[in-house]
Formats: sequence, C-alpha cells, structure tokens
Amino acid sequence: MKTVDEHIADILAATRPLPPLEVGLLEAVHGVLAEPVTAPVDLPPFDNSAMDGYAVFSSDVAGASETSPVTLSVVGDIAAGDQDAHAIRSGLCARIMTGAPVPAGADAIVPVEQTDGGTAKVAIRQAAEPGRYIRRSGEDVTAGQTVLEAGTRLGAAQIGMLAAVGRGRVSVRPRPRVVVLSTGSELVEPGGTVGPGQIWDANGFALTAAATEAGAVGFRQGMIGDDPRGVLAAIEEQLGFADLVITSGGVSMGARDVVKEVLSGLGTMRFEQVAMRPGKPQGFGLLDDRAPVFTLPGNPVSAFVSFQIFVRPALRALQGLPPEPLPTVAARLASPITSPSGLRHFLRGDLRHRDGAYEVTPAEGQGSHQIFALSASNCLIVVGEDVTELSEGDQVEVLRLP
Repeated sequence: MKTVDEHIADILAATRPLPPLEVGLLEAVHGVLAEPVTAPVDLPPFDNSAMDGYAVFSSDVAGASETSPVTLSVVGDIAAGDQDAHAIRSGLCARIMTGAPVPAGADAIVPVEQTDGGTAKVAIRQAAEPGRYIRRSGEDVTAGQTVLEAGTRLGAAQIGMLAAVGRGRVSVRPRPRVVVLSTGSELVEPGGTVGPGQIWDANGFALTAAATEAGAVGFRQGMIGDDPRGVLAAIEEQLGFADLVITSGGVSMGARDVVKEVLSGLGTMRFEQVAMRPGKPQGFGLLDDRAPVFTLPGNPVSAFVSFQIFVRPALRALQGLPPEPLPTVAARLASPITSPSGLRHFLRGDLRHRDGAYEVTPAEGQGSHQIFALSASNCLIVVGEDVTELSEGDQVEVLRLP
C-alpha cells in the first residue's frame, strides 16, 4: 500500500496555486495576499492629537495643579481634517480635537477633562510633559515600510491596514471554490423522510463545512445516484466552475463503486489503497489539467479524516500558502490504545490541558461510521505504522481539529 506521506506528496506535486486577481478591499477578505504592500507615506502622516483638549507649551503648564491652575488664552479651534496652518506661542493655547494636526510650537496636549473647558480662556489643572498625548508622524509606519507580506491571509485588521496606506485594490489569491458531491442512491436530503435502506446525507454537509473552515468557499451540489453516466456528467459539469472537486463514496472494491468505475483512466486519476485507518481507499487526480479531484471514502469518519489529512494541505497550496498539516501538540494518553500494524491510525479523541501538560482521551467509538464520537472529538491521535499498542501515560502526537 501507498504511505500517507507518499499520497500527500503526490497531491502537492499536482497542485498549483491559483492565479492572483486584483480586487477591491472588501472582495479581498479571507483571500491571500499575492504581493508585498508598502506604505507610500508615514503613518500618521502628521503630528496629531490623541485626545480632545488643548494644545499647549508644556513649559507654560509645568506648575499646574488642582489647587493652582494655570490660565491660558485660547486662540483658536483645530478640528480633525483641518487643513489650515496653525501656530501658537508661549502663553497661548488652541482647543484641539482627536486626530487634528498639532499646531506649530505646541509640544503637549492637555485633555479637556483636566481643564474647565473654557473657550476664550481655559484653566488647566494638571501639568503635561513634552510629547504628552501627541501622536508623532511615522510612529506607526514609516514611508517605504512593508506593512503586509505576500502570503498574508487578509482579515479585518489587514484590510484596515491596506485602507490606511491608501490601497483601494489589491492582488490576492482568492479563496478556492470547492464543490462537494455525495454519491449513493441510499442518500436522502436532511429534512426529508428516510425509508428502508436509506440514510441522510451527512458527508455533503460535513465536507462543505470543512472546506469553509479551511479557508475555501464550499458549495454542496447535493447527491448524485449510482448511474455511471449521471455521475460522470455531474462531476464534469463542475470542472468549469470549481477550483477543487470532492466526491464521497464509490471508491472502494465493491461491485457498484461507481466513482472509481467512471473516473478510472481519465486524466491523471488514480485509485489507490493508502496505509491508514480510517480512509484506506483514496482517489486523486486532474481531469482537466487544472482542478484537483479528490474521491474520498463514503463512511463519514473516513471522509472527514481524509479531508483533514489530504484535502486541507491542497487547499493551502492552491492559495500559495505552505501546505502545513493541522496544528500538532504532544500529549499523554489518558487510557491505553491498540492499533493495526502497518497502518497510520488516526483515532478520534478529547484533548485537554491539565497540570501544565496536554492529556488526550481516545473516543469510545472508533468505527469509521461512528459520527457521534467524531462530533464530540476535538483532535486526531496519530499512531505510527510500526506501533501496535500504547499504554496510559505514553506520549502521542495529536492533531488539533478546527
């Protein structure tokens, strides 16, 4: 059988980053920056007030106190956005608003709360050292400084940074469009009524949600039956739209494994047994030299684990990001486990931080069909191919689920 690492390597070798697009800032949210961004000017671009108050000479108010206030004449008001030139001299002050440019000569701001709020004359009741409540030009960012590196995923703070340096549009690798198809005539839409031999489609929803969690835009295209022509037509229809296609079911060794039947020999599709549990039967390839197609097993836990181990790194690669696995921690086992020889085992578990270290408890239900145990788990316990049993207290590698 093919190893897990070999299968990941083959997937990444066939996956190319999506071409960048230039889009408006709000269209770029959750995209990955395809270019470094530099600041064209200093931020702030001018000295400005951090408070509503009065711009003063600090030496004029050095002895101000509650019991001995200093009175100064107010020579003007300066609002945020004021483009006029302002200046003061010793013995005078200017009323100033937050964000307004500091007048020439002033070297401190006294907050209005420390005064009587006067408009012609003001009594100042507290001293202010030089520089107090003044935001200096360039103290945040200097002109020419790189503010965002290529490969940065753009969230709210990063979009704000782009706007702050004047960028209205930006080059990003967009979130991959992932189409999920569930195969099987036994499947029924959740909300409908199941009859004998039928089940509700859990995979379609779980895999679409997993794609969204991984930074993609997930589209569930519903269920397709077991008719070979219908299955092939449904998959080919999505190739002109999707950046990545996922199917679940129909990839094992059965007489009616229709996905394997219709895709074998097309493009670069290969169907292989991977030395892992759950998720041994896997299919992967390109049908149109562009969009990767993942054909995952039909059991819900197998499909979910396969997504986390194989599809997630591919989605990162499509966005030009390092194809890193799930975050990994070392933890001690809370109970013993056994594992089959020759397979990399991904057991579901509950990871907790206790007494300064991580501890993980394996879930009671480890069957590939037991989605209840999966839904209650927050991690995957990784047991190597050459390990058949571990004792309570042994250290294990744990992948943290989103």
